[in-house]
Amino acid sequence: MSSFVGTTATKKIAAMTARIRAVQGGTSASKTISVLMYLIHRAQSDETPTISSVVSESYPHLKRGAMRDFLNIMDDTGYFKPDNWNKTDSTYTFETGSKIEFFSVDQAGKVRGPRRDRLFVNEANNISLETFEQLEVRTKEFIFLDWNPTSEFWFYTEVKDSRPDVEHIVLTYKDNEALDQNIVKSIEARQNRPGWWLVYGLGQLGEVEGKIYRDWGFVDEVPHFARLERYGLDFGYTNDPTAIVAVYYHDGGYILDEIVYKSGMLNSQIGDMLLAQEKQAIVVADSAEPKSIAELKKRGIMVVPADKGRDSVRNGIGVVQDQRISVTRNSANLIREYRNYLFDVDKDGKIMPWPEGGNDDCMDALRYAITNIIRLPKAQKVAQSRPLEGYYRELGI
Repeated sequence: MSSFVGTTATKKIAAMTARIRAVQGGTSASKTISVLMYLIHRAQSDETPTISSVVSESYPHLKRGAMRDFLNIMDDTGYFKPDNWNKTDSTYTFETGSKIEFFSVDQAGKVRGPRRDRLFVNEANNISLETFEQLEVRTKEFIFLDWNPTSEFWFYTEVKDSRPDVEHIVLTYKDNEALDQNIVKSIEARQNRPGWWLVYGLGQLGEVEGKIYRDWGFVDEVPHFARLERYGLDFGYTNDPTAIVAVYYHDGGYILDEIVYKSGMLNSQIGDMLLAQEKQAIVVADSAEPKSIAELKKRGIMVVPADKGRDSVRNGIGVVQDQRISVTRNSANLIREYRNYLFDVDKDGKIMPWPEGGNDDCMDALRYAITNIIRLPKAQKVAQSRPLEGYYRELGI
């Protein structure tokens, strides 16, 4: 039996009729899944074949989000037919001849390419107004937008009150009756955090208080002349993924690039991944795993333990906050953690000087790397003037 049931969220979305259908909402409100279910229903009911495009900011973000949700819905409902799914083009063709395609807005040719009948912009607050307009003028029937209202963006200032063909609804976790009760309890346990609760609990426009990092930039790729400084490594296995982040220095700031974000990795697999990188650099790893560090060293990998001690997390966050940071757009998990990395709060809602649990695997990895760079100025100069092996010896490894 399908686990996808009709909820208040799906009914509200199915009732929308305007050309631009804006779905604002909090966490676990079933925004994305409900829109996808509606698009699937329309594609299966078409008498004349149509094309629906589902887009988001980057392909990794799309693959781990809306595309995965789509495939899960199709499989869970028994609709999925492997021969109808074109992995190369990320397109599914229904028996009606209608198609649902997935692409990211960093593919300029597709943004300005062929027209479509229907459009779904997933997490629309992460794309530009210009990109939306390029997509909108090439869409015949209607457009869905969804987002968490963490801050004001072009929908509120340029679209909502500027044209008559806009329908805007707000969904919350209470509109998703299919939500597991453990998740409901987890959400409601944060009612003492006014900013978080306003945005993620009530789905209202606000600023999430306690956000640790702000104003990071985004780049399409690491510039050719950027200098690789470190790899940051946070070990994981079952409950948490292993995260590896490359840190480059460029034009007075640092560029972060997600290399690995995967659960169930053995140390041998981590070592293979690090040795396979085109460029080698010092790996700064979680010092709580001395056995894992020793195993990587035996593979010939230049790995050092991250500095840990009293206030090391708080001080490390301060060091990272002082840097000009950019992230490659393909770093989907790193970007997700950046946007959701918050300081913890006590039972009275007071913000604490340390991060809350979760959304911290990439954040820990990059902190290990950057604090190693910033706090070892002498060794850093050695690294720039000698081969990495010399730097390794300088550290006494």
